[in-house]
Amino acid sequence: MSDPVGQERDGFEGFDRLWTPHRMAYVAPAQPVGDGCPFCTMEHLAPEDSLVVHRGETCFAVLNLHPYNPGHLMVLPLRHVAEIEDLTTEEAAELMTMTQQAVRVIRQVSGPHAFNIGINLGGVAGGSLSQHLHQHVVPRWSGDANFITVLSGTKTLPQLLSDTRQLLAEAWS
Repeated sequence: MSDPVGQERDGFEGFDRLWTPHRMAYVAPAQPVGDGCPFCTMEHLAPEDSLVVHRGETCFAVLNLHPYNPGHLMVLPLRHVAEIEDLTTEEAAELMTMTQQAVRVIRQVSGPHAFNIGINLGGVAGGSLSQHLHQHVVPRWSGDANFITVLSGTKTLPQLLSDTRQLLAEAWS
């Protein structure tokens, strides 16, 4: 049986289906290597598979698998380190330089009105992967918290993460 817009409801009476093949990454994530840190695992994957946008000497930029907004990425050291004060001078400098370049690239690719940039140090501070320091770069647009987000707790993303990664990686240079 189909509803008026042609969506089949076999066995799911009262539920619409939303086709989201990109969400398979949440269901079947890559198996962590070594110490189990998902960020450290990315070093062993192709950029297309890990959503890495750019790799530097001591840091890299990667799209957030759970983005707040389109283009939400993270900049982090290659080395597994949790505390900001434990970064080397080179890591700290490249972390900020790469964050600056991330802002430039996102501005060029998608023209956001503003950014939220920040680090959550420790689990209590909101760091879900606090054992590997990472800085969030979140593009913001006027009205990006619209009725869908406010009323249904759902964020809409206009592009697959793999497509966003490709655009940002191409614009990085």
